[in-house]
Amino acid sequence: MNEILPIIDKLALFTFIVFTMLGAGLSLTVQQIWEPLRNLRLVISSLLTNFVLVPLFVYLLLQVVHLSEPLRDGLLIMAVASGPPALPKLAHIVKGNIAFSVGLMMLLMLGTIFYMPIVLPLVVEGVQINSWDIAKPLLLMMVSPLIVGLFIKAKFSAIAPIIRPILFKLSNAGLLLGLVVRLIVHTNDIIGLLQTGAILVCAVFIVFSFSVGYLLGGPGIDTQRVLGVGTAQRNFAAALLVATSNFEDPSVVSIIMVTSILMMIVVLIAGPKFIELDQAMGVEIEQVEG
Repeated sequence: MNEILPIIDKLALFTFIVFTMLGAGLSLTVQQIWEPLRNLRLVISSLLTNFVLVPLFVYLLLQVVHLSEPLRDGLLIMAVASGPPALPKLAHIVKGNIAFSVGLMMLLMLGTIFYMPIVLPLVVEGVQINSWDIAKPLLLMMVSPLIVGLFIKAKFSAIAPIIRPILFKLSNAGLLLGLVVRLIVHTNDIIGLLQTGAILVCAVFIVFSFSVGYLLGGPGIDTQRVLGVGTAQRNFAAALLVATSNFEDPSVVSIIMVTSILMMIVVLIAGPKFIELDQAMGVEIEQVEG
């Protein structure tokens, strides 16, 4: 059973990412994806948030809070890994701008490919990273199905509405299956991290990342939501690749997986509540202005 679960997890992850990206391509056009990125202020805010503010905050936080070196290394790896594969799905959950979520994911993913090999060795001792090693799985699992979806939408637009609902269901199944399997596999890790206090650090990490992304995610509430969840949910695929190829201590991988699980659970549970609160505040502001 212990040997089967990791295989199921990988299949679920592959299903989730590939069908999410394929579905996004079938729903959008290149112009729709590019349009939000023409807002220079929004692009600069996105890059500043993900590649400066979050890594700097986590680095300073770990100078104040004492954790073991493996846990510290894992959190730093997560802090510098941006461009979450799940972003289009997360944007759908929080009713954000889907086109911006795809464009932002591509922007942050490309940035991570070049950013991680430069910055991570400065804060984590002994790490060796090759940009191409990070780029290969991301291009295969994220960019390729997106391009296929965009091509089908452009050339065979009549079949796109037929395929999209099927892909949506497969994507959801992959997400839920992967989450359940990871909770089962990493239950002991979660319990162990609760005892060390690392879970609290993860929570602070998530709250800060979402808050700074949301606050800097203008011009609209739909882009604020996307940058909020896109900043809080880091690129665990890139982080996991770096961790497994550079560290023998399983705690490094454990903290990455647990942090990723917590990030996803927070969005799934708090996302709908946040939308209700957001809408309520919007109504109150309109009433005051009226």
